[in-house]
Amino acid sequence: MDSRGAILLRAAEIASVDGLEGVTIGRLAIELGMSKSGVFSHFGSKEELQLSAVHKAAEIFTREVVIAGGAALDLCERWLDYSKRRVFPGGCFFVVTRSEFAARPGRVRDALMLFHLRWASLLERLTGDAQLAFEVDALLAAADRFAVLYDDASAYERVRLALRARIAMPTGTEMSVARPNDSSIASQVSSMI
Repeated sequence: MDSRGAILLRAAEIASVDGLEGVTIGRLAIELGMSKSGVFSHFGSKEELQLSAVHKAAEIFTREVVIAGGAALDLCERWLDYSKRRVFPGGCFFVVTRSEFAARPGRVRDALMLFHLRWASLLERLTGDAQLAFEVDALLAAADRFAVLYDDASAYERVRLALRARIAMPTGTEMSVARPNDSSIASQVSSMI
């Protein structure tokens, strides 16, 4: 791997744990045993470094999850495996960074949004339903964050079961399981802090 590729791989790994704002030229130089000017010469700015890290992460995600093709459940299985194997040490690069940049206008947000729109479009095409694609994406993200936060891989199996059931469920037959008293969760959390 060339030095630019090594820099971008490490940048994407760092971003999966500390967010893209945690990726700095100085940090990369220290971790990779390079000079700051050597790292800087590849990108010219922090924004260019962040954009390049997004593109590198998209390349890795595509190779790990998308390129083999298949039905929606096939992609979901590979997505869960990609997260579980910690291809990126902090879990899914895009789950972490889309939250970080959701409300920040700019080129990095635009690149993350474009990636997510393409992913959502692929899920919609494979499931045949925009709502179902939204739910599938939400379940995958939930598995990733739960597994990382609690260091508990059981989330992957629970989401696998939920995805199989949900994808097999005809659209429009979903059942509500929320109860009127569920709003008390906020007061319970507040009393614990």
